[in-house]
Amino acid sequence: MSGGRESDGVLPATLVTRIRDEYRSGFDTLVAKYQEHATTRPMLRGRCRLVDGILESMWKGFDMPAELALVAVGGYGRGELYPYSDVDILILLPERESADLRARIGALVTALWDIGLEIGQSVRTVDECVSEAADDITIQTNLLEARLLVGNPRLFEQFHGATRAGLSVPAFFNAKQAEQEQRYARYEDTPYSLEPNCKESPGGLRDLHMLVWISRAAGYRDDWRELMRHGLVTGSEARELREVERFLQHIRIRLHLLAGRREDRLLFDHQEALARAFDCEPQGGKRASEVFMQRYYINAKKVTQINTILLLNFSEQFLTDDAGPAMIVSEDFQTVRELLDIRDEGVFVRHPQAMFECLRILQQRSELKGLTARTLRAIWENRNRIDDDYRADPEHRALFLSLFQQRKGIIAAFRRMNQYGLLSRYLPPWNKILCQMQHDLFHVYTVDQHCLMVMRNLRRFTMAEHAHEYPLMSRLIFAFDDHWVLFVAALFHDIAKGRGGDHSVLGTVDAQAFCEDHELEPAHTELIVWLVRHHLTMSHIAQKQDIGDPQVVGKFAELVEDERRLSALYLLTHADIRGTSPKVWNGWKAKLLEDLFHATRRLLRGATPQQAIGADARIEDTRRLLRYYGLRPETEKALWRHLDPLYFLRHSPDEIAWHTRQLYYRPEPDAAVVKARLVESGDAIQVMVYTPDAKDLFKRLCGCIARLGFTILDAKIHTTKHGYALDSFMLQNPEEATHYRNVIALLEHDLGEQLFGDDTFERPANGRVSRKLRHFPMTPRIDIRTDEGGRHSVLSLSAADRPFLLYDVADVLAANHVSLHSAKIATLGERVEDTFVISGGSLSKDHAVLRIKKALQDRLAI
Repeated sequence: MSGGRESDGVLPATLVTRIRDEYRSGFDTLVAKYQEHATTRPMLRGRCRLVDGILESMWKGFDMPAELALVAVGGYGRGELYPYSDVDILILLPERESADLRARIGALVTALWDIGLEIGQSVRTVDECVSEAADDITIQTNLLEARLLVGNPRLFEQFHGATRAGLSVPAFFNAKQAEQEQRYARYEDTPYSLEPNCKESPGGLRDLHMLVWISRAAGYRDDWRELMRHGLVTGSEARELREVERFLQHIRIRLHLLAGRREDRLLFDHQEALARAFDCEPQGGKRASEVFMQRYYINAKKVTQINTILLLNFSEQFLTDDAGPAMIVSEDFQTVRELLDIRDEGVFVRHPQAMFECLRILQQRSELKGLTARTLRAIWENRNRIDDDYRADPEHRALFLSLFQQRKGIIAAFRRMNQYGLLSRYLPPWNKILCQMQHDLFHVYTVDQHCLMVMRNLRRFTMAEHAHEYPLMSRLIFAFDDHWVLFVAALFHDIAKGRGGDHSVLGTVDAQAFCEDHELEPAHTELIVWLVRHHLTMSHIAQKQDIGDPQVVGKFAELVEDERRLSALYLLTHADIRGTSPKVWNGWKAKLLEDLFHATRRLLRGATPQQAIGADARIEDTRRLLRYYGLRPETEKALWRHLDPLYFLRHSPDEIAWHTRQLYYRPEPDAAVVKARLVESGDAIQVMVYTPDAKDLFKRLCGCIARLGFTILDAKIHTTKHGYALDSFMLQNPEEATHYRNVIALLEHDLGEQLFGDDTFERPANGRVSRKLRHFPMTPRIDIRTDEGGRHSVLSLSAADRPFLLYDVADVLAANHVSLHSAKIATLGERVEDTFVISGGSLSKDHAVLRIKKALQDRLAI
């Protein structure tokens, strides 16, 4: 290879500076024009042309050999360069480069970085391109979008012919499908995350690129009208593709400009600014950012719909395996390639009920993998035939109800109905929760997706292959006659979200109307409506009230009235909590719910309140555990004589036995005893502190625990008859450590040292607040009321969770001379709902209560 160049292999610094200034000036002009006209094509193509000119100038400036070719690949080759996207280039060689040429290429790339371009370069011969493309679908896809910039056109043509010759359309299609499935899995198979990636998440730009790549591989131009001409998309789909593509392109451009760098995630930090850019206004109590995100989710849903239909179309066109003859299923349907297909395009026009019938056929024939492209398209195009007359037809109502009652495919059927618009057409209230995000600090799914997730959790309880996950729940649902009514309750439990008012009350109206319209048995109707009304009650009681109190359990038993209702509510509550967020559910919450369930069931079966909560049984169970651990009979008396009945009501036999084993030989220690252990479920650590009671002890404990990096899930505060504090905490390790033995040893040592190492204790510095809390701050809600006995007050608070929150609560109470008797800590994602039993501090006087509430409001505000 030959060609002259500068003797030092680099361009003069003045030339690099001039080109950098030209690039920055051109870039600023493009941005200004975009801000003025808000059109995507001039921005994306304009940056490509700007970079094309720079690369050509630099290539010539370095006097690169004429035998080489400089090729744009990837998005740059496609003609789409976002403001801060990488510039992917291929330097094509006729043969392997020499050391001299390698140095010159390195100098060229360095100069391009100096100009301000983020370069992703590869240097290959034609044979290397073919070989590496055969081994790596990502490389093959990048090369598919190659565009010659400057250099040897014959070499580029040779490269183009060789890479095309090595491309198998069926193999490429299968590889890209597998790649999309892997990408979907990385984003939990949902477009509806709180901070989706507008490029990579399901429903993002990558789903559209998929269609472009497969079209190119098949020899079509990457133009939606081209696909329409080949019968792969309809005219309306082509229009929708153009609209959603422009929408997503605008979002990605705006994100880059807002961040001043490459950024494809719709972070909370940018959602308000994006809402303003898209002229979104607050609506009906929703923030402008929530209105914008709902618009994003609706567009992402359209993308996944069209992506699914087109991939099915491509599959039918490019995969050459013999489908065999169509098998007739009914007057309206047939099967093709293990997919259910309409027999002609007019099926849903003649028989609109067939839109539900095809879903029921899929439920009943598990060998079928889904619906053909033309069936999905026909459903989408005919969904508006579901109107008031359709909804009032008894046959249609019976058909819809039957979808809940099938043995298989229930969740798949309802997800398909939601995806293709049938659910919101048949249940008009559903349309109000469609793609509605919940910024309540613990839900991570849109309301419609959450309802379907709760249905899915209930459905898993009925499946023998999942019985090992939650054995008690599986036993309960197997014994529950007509358990499909629980699916109906799950579908309706949050249907009134976002309307203002109590959604549990408002939702009963929709549930009642549905049950009456569909002529459910009165008992089924009553149960469904009752479940919608009380779907939050069991969770509230288990997490915020003392379930060791016979009165609490007694009131709950009066509400549920019988075992069928109790089992139904327990099943729904369990599924509901697990359907909010993977982070909300834990073994501790599971135990609280299970304890409340068992205590209530015993009471409903005729036990006395004391028997229901197992007061006497607890003591006997504890003694059995102590004997099992080798303690001699009567050994426990040394400690137990100092404990009152309330202690035995509030602690489980396992906890009492643990405390006793640690303290029976030292009921009056001079030094504090700090012990920790891993709980049986394995997802929390329990800590016990036993020490002479002291002023501000709980406050100091909370501060020390927070400073050590742990979150308090639950706290039990007890003072013995002889003036010792016996406090227990359930802690969550934020780092999710696996070496718990080391964690426990450090916790016991550090907590004891920090707590009792000296007499002074400085207030900890405030910890970092999550981005979500910064953008969706929550106003603390504080309530203080006298309990029914009149001896204590109950402090209830709801606030955004953050480090040292409990410390601040305890500090306010101590400053107002209020004594703390017990605490129930309920952490729901990034929100806490805590309940404290307190006394003293002039709580009987209104002005004192107002002063404490004001102090708590100020301290807990973010």
